[in-house]
Amino acid sequence: MASLTSTTAAAVARPARRRSLTVRASATSVKLSGRPLKVAVVGGGPAGGAAAETLAKGGVETILIERKLDNCKPCGGAIPLCMIDEFSLPLDLIDRRVTKMKMISPSNVAVDIGRTLGPDEYIGMVRREVLDDYLRSRAKAAGAEVVNGLFLKFDAPQERNGPYRIHYNHYDGVKGERGERRTIEVDAVVGADGANSRVAKEMGAGDYEYAIAFQERVRIPEEKMEYYRERAEMYVGDDVSPDFYGWVFPKCDHVAVGTGTVTHKADIKKFQAATRLRARDKIEGGKIIRVEAHPIPEHPRPKRVSDRVTLVGDAAGYVTKCSGEGIYFAAKSGRMCAEAIVEGSANGTRLIDESDLRKYLEKFDKMYWPTYKVLDVLQKVFYRSNAAREAFVEMCADEYVQKMTFDSYLYKRVVPGNPLDDIRLAVNTIGSLVRASALTREMKKITL
Repeated sequence: MASLTSTTAAAVARPARRRSLTVRASATSVKLSGRPLKVAVVGGGPAGGAAAETLAKGGVETILIERKLDNCKPCGGAIPLCMIDEFSLPLDLIDRRVTKMKMISPSNVAVDIGRTLGPDEYIGMVRREVLDDYLRSRAKAAGAEVVNGLFLKFDAPQERNGPYRIHYNHYDGVKGERGERRTIEVDAVVGADGANSRVAKEMGAGDYEYAIAFQERVRIPEEKMEYYRERAEMYVGDDVSPDFYGWVFPKCDHVAVGTGTVTHKADIKKFQAATRLRARDKIEGGKIIRVEAHPIPEHPRPKRVSDRVTLVGDAAGYVTKCSGEGIYFAAKSGRMCAEAIVEGSANGTRLIDESDLRKYLEKFDKMYWPTYKVLDVLQKVFYRSNAAREAFVEMCADEYVQKMTFDSYLYKRVVPGNPLDDIRLAVNTIGSLVRASALTREMKKITL
Protein backbone atom coordinates (compact mmCIF):
# COMPACT_ATOMS: atom_id res chain seq x y z
CA MET A 1 0.00 0.00 0.00
CA ALA A 2 2.82 2.41 0.85
CA SER A 3 4.23 2.22 -2.66
CA LEU A 4 0.85 3.09 -4.13
CA THR A 5 0.25 6.09 -1.93
CA SER A 6 3.77 7.48 -2.15
CA THR A 7 3.50 7.85 -5.92
CA THR A 8 0.07 9.48 -5.99
CA ALA A 9 1.16 13.10 -5.79
CA ALA A 10 3.71 12.69 -8.55
CA ALA A 11 1.35 10.74 -10.77
CA VAL A 12 -1.36 13.40 -10.85
CA ALA A 13 1.12 16.05 -11.93
CA ARG A 14 1.75 14.31 -15.23
CA PRO A 15 -0.22 12.09 -17.62
CA ALA A 16 -0.36 8.55 -16.27
CA ARG A 17 1.82 6.07 -18.12
CA ARG A 18 -0.68 3.71 -19.70
CA ARG A 19 0.14 0.66 -21.72
CA SER A 20 -0.31 1.16 -25.46
CA LEU A 21 -3.40 -0.54 -26.85
CA THR A 22 -2.76 -3.81 -28.61
CA VAL A 23 -4.40 -4.04 -32.02
CA ARG A 24 -6.64 -7.10 -32.05
CA ALA A 25 -9.04 -6.40 -34.88
CA SER A 26 -10.51 -9.44 -36.52
CA ALA A 27 -9.10 -10.29 -39.91
CA THR A 28 -12.66 -10.56 -41.18
CA SER A 29 -13.80 -7.15 -39.94
CA VAL A 30 -14.52 -4.53 -42.59
CA LYS A 31 -11.59 -2.24 -43.32
CA LEU A 32 -12.75 1.36 -43.54
CA SER A 33 -11.68 3.24 -46.64
CA GLY A 34 -10.73 6.91 -46.53
CA ARG A 35 -12.12 7.60 -43.06
CA PRO A 36 -11.76 6.50 -39.43
CA LEU A 37 -14.35 4.67 -37.35
CA LYS A 38 -16.98 7.14 -36.11
CA VAL A 39 -18.56 6.77 -32.66
CA ALA A 40 -21.22 8.82 -30.88
CA VAL A 41 -20.90 9.03 -27.10
CA VAL A 42 -24.23 10.12 -25.64
CA GLY A 43 -23.79 11.73 -22.22
CA GLY A 44 -21.00 13.88 -20.83
CA GLY A 45 -20.56 12.68 -17.25
CA PRO A 46 -17.52 10.72 -15.99
CA ALA A 47 -18.39 7.71 -18.18
CA GLY A 48 -18.91 9.74 -21.34
CA GLY A 49 -15.92 11.99 -20.77
CA ALA A 50 -13.56 9.09 -20.12
CA ALA A 51 -14.89 7.14 -23.11
CA ALA A 52 -14.65 10.09 -25.50
CA GLU A 53 -11.07 10.93 -24.49
CA THR A 54 -9.88 7.34 -24.92
CA LEU A 55 -11.63 6.96 -28.27
CA ALA A 56 -10.22 10.20 -29.64
CA LYS A 57 -6.69 9.33 -28.51
CA GLY A 58 -7.09 5.93 -30.16
CA GLY A 59 -7.75 7.30 -33.65
CA VAL A 60 -11.57 7.11 -33.56
CA GLU A 61 -13.65 10.05 -34.80
CA THR A 62 -15.65 10.88 -31.69
CA ILE A 63 -18.76 13.00 -31.12
CA LEU A 64 -19.79 13.54 -27.51
CA ILE A 65 -23.41 14.75 -27.11
CA GLU A 66 -24.42 16.34 -23.79
CA ARG A 67 -27.44 18.55 -23.14
CA LYS A 68 -26.50 20.04 -19.75
CA LEU A 69 -22.92 21.20 -19.96
CA ASP A 70 -23.26 22.87 -16.53
CA ASN A 71 -25.03 19.90 -14.96
CA CYS A 72 -24.89 19.60 -11.16
CA LYS A 73 -25.92 16.02 -10.46
CA PRO A 74 -27.09 15.30 -6.88
CA CYS A 75 -24.11 13.19 -5.94
CA GLY A 76 -22.15 12.85 -2.73
CA GLY A 77 -19.05 13.36 -4.87
CA ALA A 78 -16.71 10.88 -3.16
CA ILE A 79 -13.93 9.38 -5.27
CA PRO A 80 -11.32 6.78 -4.27
CA LEU A 81 -7.64 7.58 -4.12
CA CYS A 82 -6.82 5.24 -7.01
CA MET A 83 -9.01 7.30 -9.37
CA ILE A 84 -6.74 10.34 -8.97
CA ASP A 85 -3.79 8.31 -10.20
CA GLU A 86 -5.55 6.22 -12.85
CA PHE A 87 -7.23 9.20 -14.49
CA SER A 88 -4.43 11.73 -13.88
CA LEU A 89 -6.76 14.12 -12.06
CA PRO A 90 -5.20 17.41 -10.93
CA LEU A 91 -5.32 17.91 -7.19
CA ASP A 92 -7.16 21.23 -7.48
CA LEU A 93 -10.25 19.28 -8.56
CA ILE A 94 -10.44 17.85 -5.04
CA ASP A 95 -12.50 20.13 -2.80
CA ARG A 96 -11.79 18.24 0.41
CA ARG A 97 -9.59 15.35 1.50
CA VAL A 98 -11.66 13.37 3.95
CA THR A 99 -9.66 11.40 6.50
CA LYS A 100 -12.35 11.18 9.18
CA MET A 101 -15.65 9.46 8.44
CA LYS A 102 -18.24 9.49 11.20
CA MET A 103 -20.86 6.71 11.08
CA ILE A 104 -23.94 7.50 13.20
CA SER A 105 -26.41 4.81 14.24
CA PRO A 106 -30.23 5.06 14.59
CA SER A 107 -29.76 5.75 18.33
CA ASN A 108 -27.11 8.39 17.50
CA VAL A 109 -24.15 6.28 18.59
CA ALA A 110 -21.24 7.71 16.60
CA VAL A 111 -18.18 5.80 15.46
CA ASP A 112 -15.12 7.48 13.96
CA ILE A 113 -13.75 5.69 10.92
CA GLY A 114 -10.36 6.39 9.38
CA ARG A 115 -7.91 5.44 12.11
CA THR A 116 -6.16 2.98 9.77
CA LEU A 117 -5.55 5.48 6.98
CA GLY A 118 -1.95 6.26 6.09
CA PRO A 119 -0.65 9.85 6.09
CA ASP A 120 -1.18 10.18 2.31
CA GLU A 121 -4.52 8.36 2.14
CA TYR A 122 -7.89 10.05 1.92
CA ILE A 123 -11.27 10.05 0.22
CA GLY A 124 -11.51 12.82 -2.35
CA MET A 125 -14.60 15.02 -2.43
CA VAL A 126 -15.45 16.66 -5.74
CA ARG A 127 -18.28 18.66 -7.29
CA ARG A 128 -19.70 16.85 -10.27
CA GLU A 129 -20.05 19.99 -12.36
CA VAL A 130 -16.30 20.60 -11.94
CA LEU A 131 -15.17 17.01 -12.51
CA ASP A 132 -17.47 16.43 -15.49
CA ASP A 133 -16.41 19.65 -17.21
CA TYR A 134 -12.74 18.75 -16.72
CA LEU A 135 -13.16 15.29 -18.26
CA ARG A 136 -15.13 16.69 -21.22
CA SER A 137 -12.49 19.37 -21.77
CA ARG A 138 -9.79 16.74 -21.80
CA ALA A 139 -11.76 14.71 -24.34
CA LYS A 140 -12.09 17.80 -26.51
CA ALA A 141 -8.36 18.47 -26.24
CA ALA A 142 -7.75 14.88 -27.39
CA GLY A 143 -9.77 15.53 -30.54
CA ALA A 144 -13.36 14.67 -29.63
CA GLU A 145 -16.14 16.98 -30.83
CA VAL A 146 -18.25 18.10 -27.86
CA VAL A 147 -21.83 18.95 -28.89
CA ASN A 148 -24.37 20.75 -26.74
CA GLY A 149 -27.32 18.61 -27.73
CA LEU A 150 -30.21 16.46 -26.55
CA PHE A 151 -30.22 12.91 -27.89
CA LEU A 152 -33.66 11.94 -29.20
CA LYS A 153 -33.37 8.53 -30.85
CA PHE A 154 -31.37 6.45 -33.29
CA ASP A 155 -32.30 4.51 -36.39
CA ALA A 156 -30.67 1.08 -36.57
CA PRO A 157 -28.70 0.15 -39.72
CA GLN A 158 -30.84 -0.89 -42.67
CA GLU A 159 -28.14 -3.23 -43.96
CA ARG A 160 -25.23 -5.16 -42.56
CA ASN A 161 -22.35 -2.84 -41.61
CA GLY A 162 -24.55 0.19 -42.32
CA PRO A 163 -24.52 3.34 -40.16
CA TYR A 164 -26.63 4.30 -37.16
CA ARG A 165 -28.56 7.54 -37.68
CA ILE A 166 -28.51 9.67 -34.54
CA HIS A 167 -31.27 12.25 -34.14
CA TYR A 168 -30.72 15.04 -31.64
CA ASN A 169 -31.60 18.66 -30.88
CA HIS A 170 -28.60 20.96 -31.21
CA TYR A 171 -28.26 24.03 -28.96
CA ASP A 172 -26.07 27.09 -29.32
CA GLY A 173 -26.12 27.98 -25.63
CA VAL A 174 -28.84 30.63 -25.87
CA LYS A 175 -31.09 30.37 -22.82
CA GLY A 176 -34.61 29.27 -23.62
CA GLU A 177 -33.86 28.16 -27.19
CA ARG A 178 -35.78 25.15 -28.48
CA GLY A 179 -32.88 23.65 -30.36
CA GLU A 180 -32.35 22.68 -33.98
CA ARG A 181 -33.15 19.12 -35.06
CA ARG A 182 -30.08 17.46 -36.58
CA THR A 183 -29.02 13.99 -37.73
CA ILE A 184 -25.59 12.38 -37.93
CA GLU A 185 -24.43 8.95 -39.06
CA VAL A 186 -22.04 6.91 -36.94
CA ASP A 187 -20.65 3.38 -36.82
CA ALA A 188 -21.29 2.73 -33.13
CA VAL A 189 -23.06 4.29 -30.13
CA VAL A 190 -21.92 4.44 -26.51
CA GLY A 191 -24.78 5.25 -24.12
CA ALA A 192 -23.40 7.19 -21.16
CA ASP A 193 -26.60 9.16 -20.54
CA GLY A 194 -27.39 8.17 -16.97
CA ALA A 195 -30.12 6.28 -15.16
CA ASN A 196 -32.85 7.60 -17.48
CA SER A 197 -30.82 6.59 -20.53
CA ARG A 198 -32.60 7.17 -23.83
CA VAL A 199 -29.98 5.05 -25.55
CA ALA A 200 -30.91 2.14 -23.27
CA LYS A 201 -34.57 2.52 -24.21
CA GLU A 202 -33.73 2.66 -27.91
CA MET A 203 -31.70 -0.55 -27.74
CA GLY A 204 -34.27 -2.38 -25.59
CA ALA A 205 -31.90 -2.77 -22.64
CA GLY A 206 -34.70 -3.48 -20.17
CA ASP A 207 -35.67 -1.77 -16.93
CA TYR A 208 -34.01 -1.88 -13.55
CA GLU A 209 -34.86 -0.85 -10.02
CA TYR A 210 -33.60 2.58 -9.09
CA ALA A 211 -33.22 4.81 -6.05
CA ILE A 212 -34.10 8.47 -5.77
CA ALA A 213 -31.24 10.58 -4.44
CA PHE A 214 -32.19 13.95 -2.94
CA GLN A 215 -29.55 16.48 -1.95
CA GLU A 216 -29.37 20.03 -0.67
CA ARG A 217 -26.22 22.10 -0.85
CA VAL A 218 -26.00 24.10 2.35
CA ARG A 219 -23.63 26.98 2.99
CA ILE A 220 -22.92 26.96 6.72
CA PRO A 221 -21.05 29.45 8.93
CA GLU A 222 -17.28 29.32 8.59
CA GLU A 223 -16.73 28.10 12.14
CA LYS A 224 -19.09 25.18 11.50
CA MET A 225 -17.45 24.48 8.16
CA GLU A 226 -14.19 23.93 10.02
CA TYR A 227 -15.72 20.82 11.62
CA TYR A 228 -16.19 19.36 8.13
CA ARG A 229 -12.74 20.36 6.86
CA GLU A 230 -11.57 16.72 6.72
CA ARG A 231 -14.73 15.01 7.94
CA ALA A 232 -17.82 13.46 6.35
CA GLU A 233 -20.84 11.95 8.09
CA MET A 234 -23.14 9.05 7.30
CA TYR A 235 -26.43 8.59 9.15
CA VAL A 236 -28.30 5.28 9.17
CA GLY A 237 -31.80 4.59 10.47
CA ASP A 238 -35.39 4.18 9.33
CA ASP A 239 -35.89 7.90 9.87
CA VAL A 240 -33.32 8.95 7.23
CA SER A 241 -33.87 6.01 4.82
CA PRO A 242 -35.39 2.53 5.12
CA ASP A 243 -32.82 1.05 2.74
CA PHE A 244 -29.92 3.49 2.31
CA TYR A 245 -28.25 6.22 4.37
CA GLY A 246 -28.21 9.97 4.85
CA TRP A 247 -25.02 11.95 4.37
CA VAL A 248 -23.25 15.23 5.04
CA PHE A 249 -20.28 15.52 2.70
CA PRO A 250 -18.00 18.59 2.59
CA LYS A 251 -17.40 20.63 -0.57
CA CYS A 252 -15.26 23.69 -1.24
CA ASP A 253 -17.37 26.26 0.64
CA HIS A 254 -20.50 24.29 1.63
CA VAL A 255 -21.75 20.86 2.61
CA ALA A 256 -23.94 18.46 0.65
CA VAL A 257 -26.76 17.05 2.77
CA GLY A 258 -28.72 14.22 1.23
CA THR A 259 -30.35 10.82 1.34
CA GLY A 260 -31.80 8.20 -0.98
CA THR A 261 -34.26 5.34 -1.13
CA VAL A 262 -35.47 2.62 -3.47
CA THR A 263 -38.48 1.36 -1.56
CA HIS A 264 -40.14 4.58 -0.37
CA LYS A 265 -39.55 7.14 -3.13
CA ALA A 266 -42.67 9.17 -2.27
CA ASP A 267 -41.26 9.85 1.21
CA ILE A 268 -37.88 11.17 0.05
CA LYS A 269 -38.51 14.72 1.35
CA LYS A 270 -39.49 13.31 4.75
CA PHE A 271 -36.21 11.39 4.88
CA GLN A 272 -34.31 14.50 3.84
CA ALA A 273 -35.90 16.50 6.65
CA ALA A 274 -34.89 13.75 9.09
CA THR A 275 -31.29 13.88 7.83
CA ARG A 276 -31.20 17.64 8.39
CA LEU A 277 -32.66 17.08 11.87
CA ARG A 278 -30.01 14.53 12.79
CA ALA A 279 -27.26 16.94 11.69
CA ARG A 280 -28.96 20.10 12.93
CA ASP A 281 -26.36 21.11 15.55
CA LYS A 282 -23.57 21.07 12.97
CA ILE A 283 -25.38 22.77 10.10
CA GLU A 284 -27.43 25.25 12.12
CA GLY A 285 -27.47 28.71 10.57
CA GLY A 286 -26.84 27.30 7.11
CA LYS A 287 -28.49 28.53 3.92
CA ILE A 288 -29.69 26.14 1.24
CA ILE A 289 -28.09 27.29 -2.02
CA ARG A 290 -29.19 24.46 -4.29
CA VAL A 291 -31.65 21.56 -4.28
CA GLU A 292 -31.04 18.50 -6.49
CA ALA A 293 -32.73 15.16 -7.14
CA HIS A 294 -31.89 12.32 -9.53
CA PRO A 295 -32.48 8.58 -10.03
CA ILE A 296 -29.65 6.20 -9.15
CA PRO A 297 -29.60 2.64 -10.58
CA GLU A 298 -29.64 -0.27 -8.16
CA HIS A 299 -28.28 -3.02 -10.40
CA PRO A 300 -27.03 -3.53 -13.98
CA ARG A 301 -29.53 -3.58 -16.81
CA PRO A 302 -30.58 -6.95 -18.28
CA LYS A 303 -28.90 -6.02 -21.58
CA ARG A 304 -25.84 -3.81 -21.90
CA VAL A 305 -24.78 -4.55 -25.50
CA SER A 306 -26.77 -4.89 -28.71
CA ASP A 307 -24.98 -5.05 -32.05
CA ARG A 308 -22.80 -1.89 -32.13
CA VAL A 309 -24.55 -0.10 -29.27
CA THR A 310 -23.44 -0.42 -25.66
CA LEU A 311 -23.98 1.17 -22.24
CA VAL A 312 -21.56 2.48 -19.62
CA GLY A 313 -21.81 4.17 -16.21
CA ASP A 314 -25.24 4.76 -14.68
CA ALA A 315 -26.87 3.94 -18.02
CA ALA A 316 -25.53 0.40 -17.61
CA GLY A 317 -26.41 0.34 -13.90
CA TYR A 318 -22.90 0.49 -12.43
CA VAL A 319 -23.69 1.83 -8.94
CA THR A 320 -22.82 -0.27 -5.90
CA LYS A 321 -25.28 -1.34 -3.23
CA CYS A 322 -24.68 -0.30 0.37
CA SER A 323 -22.30 2.58 -0.47
CA GLY A 324 -24.05 3.98 -3.55
CA GLU A 325 -20.72 4.62 -5.26
CA GLY A 326 -20.79 5.26 -8.99
CA ILE A 327 -18.27 7.90 -10.14
CA TYR A 328 -15.24 5.64 -10.31
CA PHE A 329 -17.10 2.76 -11.94
CA ALA A 330 -18.64 5.13 -14.46
CA ALA A 331 -15.28 6.53 -15.56
CA LYS A 332 -13.67 3.10 -15.50
CA SER A 333 -16.42 1.48 -17.59
CA GLY A 334 -16.27 4.34 -20.10
CA ARG A 335 -12.53 3.95 -20.52
CA MET A 336 -12.67 0.14 -20.71
CA CYS A 337 -15.42 0.27 -23.31
CA ALA A 338 -13.46 2.75 -25.41
CA GLU A 339 -10.30 0.66 -25.14
CA ALA A 340 -12.23 -2.35 -26.46
CA ILE A 341 -13.47 -0.26 -29.41
CA VAL A 342 -9.99 1.08 -30.21
CA GLU A 343 -8.47 -2.39 -30.06
CA GLY A 344 -11.27 -4.01 -32.01
CA SER A 345 -11.11 -1.37 -34.73
CA ALA A 346 -7.31 -1.41 -35.06
CA ASN A 347 -7.12 2.21 -33.95
CA GLY A 348 -10.15 3.30 -35.92
CA THR A 349 -9.26 1.65 -39.23
CA ARG A 350 -11.82 -1.18 -39.13
CA LEU A 351 -15.50 -1.58 -38.31
CA ILE A 352 -16.31 -3.18 -34.96
CA ASP A 353 -19.07 -5.63 -34.12
CA GLU A 354 -20.89 -6.85 -30.99
CA SER A 355 -18.10 -9.27 -30.08
CA ASP A 356 -15.70 -6.35 -29.61
CA LEU A 357 -18.07 -4.63 -27.19
CA ARG A 358 -18.67 -7.85 -25.29
CA LYS A 359 -14.96 -8.01 -24.51
CA TYR A 360 -15.40 -4.82 -22.47
CA LEU A 361 -18.30 -6.39 -20.54
CA GLU A 362 -16.35 -9.56 -19.82
CA LYS A 363 -13.37 -7.60 -18.55
CA PHE A 364 -15.45 -5.21 -16.43
CA ASP A 365 -17.52 -7.99 -14.87
CA LYS A 366 -14.46 -10.10 -14.08
CA MET A 367 -12.75 -7.18 -12.33
CA TYR A 368 -15.64 -5.71 -10.37
CA TRP A 369 -18.44 -8.26 -9.98
CA PRO A 370 -17.01 -9.53 -6.63
CA THR A 371 -17.18 -5.96 -5.26
CA TYR A 372 -20.79 -5.56 -6.35
CA LYS A 373 -21.77 -8.91 -4.84
CA VAL A 374 -20.09 -8.24 -1.49
CA LEU A 375 -21.77 -4.85 -1.13
CA ASP A 376 -25.12 -6.33 -2.16
CA VAL A 377 -24.86 -8.87 0.67
CA LEU A 378 -23.83 -6.18 3.17
CA GLN A 379 -26.86 -4.06 2.28
CA LYS A 380 -29.24 -7.00 2.65
CA VAL A 381 -27.77 -7.96 6.04
CA PHE A 382 -27.21 -4.59 7.68
CA TYR A 383 -29.78 -2.21 6.14
CA ARG A 384 -32.85 -4.35 6.79
CA SER A 385 -33.71 -2.98 10.26
CA ASN A 386 -32.57 -0.49 12.87
CA ALA A 387 -31.25 -3.38 14.97
CA ALA A 388 -29.04 -4.49 12.09
CA ARG A 389 -27.89 -0.92 11.52
CA GLU A 390 -26.88 -0.60 15.18
CA ALA A 391 -24.83 -3.77 14.73
CA PHE A 392 -23.31 -2.38 11.54
CA VAL A 393 -22.15 0.81 13.25
CA GLU A 394 -20.77 -1.18 16.18
CA MET A 395 -18.88 -3.39 13.74
CA CYS A 396 -17.40 -0.30 12.04
CA ALA A 397 -15.55 0.56 15.26
CA ASP A 398 -13.31 -2.48 14.72
CA GLU A 399 -9.94 -1.45 13.28
CA TYR A 400 -9.69 -4.62 11.21
CA VAL A 401 -13.03 -3.79 9.58
CA GLN A 402 -11.85 -0.25 8.91
CA LYS A 403 -8.59 -1.41 7.33
CA MET A 404 -10.33 -3.97 5.11
CA THR A 405 -13.01 -1.44 4.11
CA PHE A 406 -10.66 1.40 3.24
CA ASP A 407 -8.16 -0.83 1.41
CA SER A 408 -11.00 -2.17 -0.72
CA TYR A 409 -12.53 1.26 -1.32
CA LEU A 410 -9.41 3.33 -1.94
CA TYR A 411 -7.78 0.88 -4.34
CA LYS A 412 -10.83 -0.90 -5.76
CA ARG A 413 -9.98 -4.46 -4.98
CA VAL A 414 -11.56 -7.08 -2.74
CA VAL A 415 -8.85 -7.50 -0.11
CA PRO A 416 -8.26 -11.04 1.24
CA GLY A 417 -8.51 -11.08 5.01
CA ASN A 418 -6.61 -12.82 7.78
CA PRO A 419 -8.47 -16.10 8.57
CA LEU A 420 -8.21 -15.70 12.34
CA ASP A 421 -9.34 -12.07 12.20
CA ASP A 422 -12.19 -13.09 9.88
CA ILE A 423 -13.40 -15.66 12.43
CA ARG A 424 -13.18 -13.11 15.24
CA LEU A 425 -15.06 -10.61 13.09
CA ALA A 426 -17.81 -13.14 12.33
CA VAL A 427 -18.26 -13.90 16.05
CA ASN A 428 -18.33 -10.21 16.94
CA THR A 429 -20.81 -9.46 14.15
CA ILE A 430 -23.19 -12.15 15.34
CA GLY A 431 -22.86 -10.81 18.88
CA SER A 432 -23.61 -7.26 17.70
CA LEU A 433 -26.71 -8.44 15.82
CA VAL A 434 -27.98 -10.36 18.87
CA ARG A 435 -27.41 -7.42 21.25
CA ALA A 436 -29.03 -4.95 18.84
CA SER A 437 -32.08 -7.19 18.38
CA ALA A 438 -32.48 -7.59 22.14
CA LEU A 439 -32.20 -3.82 22.62
CA THR A 440 -34.85 -3.23 19.95
CA ARG A 441 -37.29 -5.59 21.68
CA GLU A 442 -36.78 -3.82 25.01
CA MET A 443 -37.27 -0.40 23.41
CA LYS A 444 -40.53 -1.58 21.87
CA LYS A 445 -41.77 -2.67 25.29
CA ILE A 446 -40.96 0.75 26.72
CA THR A 447 -42.71 2.48 23.81
CA LEU A 448 -45.83 0.35 24.27
